[in-house]
Amino acid sequence: MKTIKTIAEAKKFLKQARLQGLTIGLVPTMGYLHEGHLTLMRECKKKCDLTVVSIFVNPLQFGPKEDFSGYPRDLGRDSSLAEGVGVDLLFCPEPQEVYPANYSTYVDVEGLTGVLCGKSRPGHFRGVTTVVNKLFNIVRPDYAFFGQKDAQQVLVIKKMVRDLLMDLEIITVPIVRESDGLALSSRNVYLSREERRAALVLSLSLIMARDAVKSGENNVALLKDRVRQMISAEPLARIDYVEILSLPDLAEINSLEAPALLALAVFFGKTRLIDNVVLES
Repeated sequence: MKTIKTIAEAKKFLKQARLQGLTIGLVPTMGYLHEGHLTLMRECKKKCDLTVVSIFVNPLQFGPKEDFSGYPRDLGRDSSLAEGVGVDLLFCPEPQEVYPANYSTYVDVEGLTGVLCGKSRPGHFRGVTTVVNKLFNIVRPDYAFFGQKDAQQVLVIKKMVRDLLMDLEIITVPIVRESDGLALSSRNVYLSREERRAALVLSLSLIMARDAVKSGENNVALLKDRVRQMISAEPLARIDYVEILSLPDLAEINSLEAPALLALAVFFGKTRLIDNVVLES
């Protein structure tokens, strides 16, 4: 595995790969890798000749009171994990490399970013789309791989790719969970033992809603209320949002006439976790 920290060197390396006719896949990450990230890398390796993983804790997608400075980082550990699954190139630039002095150009995707995490975290998706656009321009991948856990992010990036006529395909990989159902996240390390136990209510509430829909329930307000009640019964949980929205445009709906996204964000102590499920009758 080759490790590169500068944009110029990455472009030079990848230009040679393209001249050889290799298919390039990209897995963008913020590091502190877990099995969810490694699953994305394995899927990339199945489809592509060359697997590129970026590790960059993007300051633009953190709000002023969020956890940018404390976000978990361990490049040595990440490098070992990436190499263990056969990654070809690890791209880990410094912030000043990605955002040089006087940087003032951003990418905004409107509409989809006004709900869910975009509503709760103003400016978050501008940071996401700006850095992902930069990574796409640097790597020029044929495919890029993202996890379904960040469902809104995937929809926003897919729209950016369509709207800006980018020549690549976005591959969505299903959520990877612990054996007890908790969705894998780099932020899970923040949880105390009691908060980790309490967080299981997230996946349990999604299962409850999914089963209710399969049993014939299609009233969105009732389903959301049942999910909120179940989560609120956990004393350590503090709900940010529970929403059921249409796919892929994330519009409000009153009943389930087609597959829809049930998405939630919940705080356990200071740790904000997200999870989701696609509801289909």
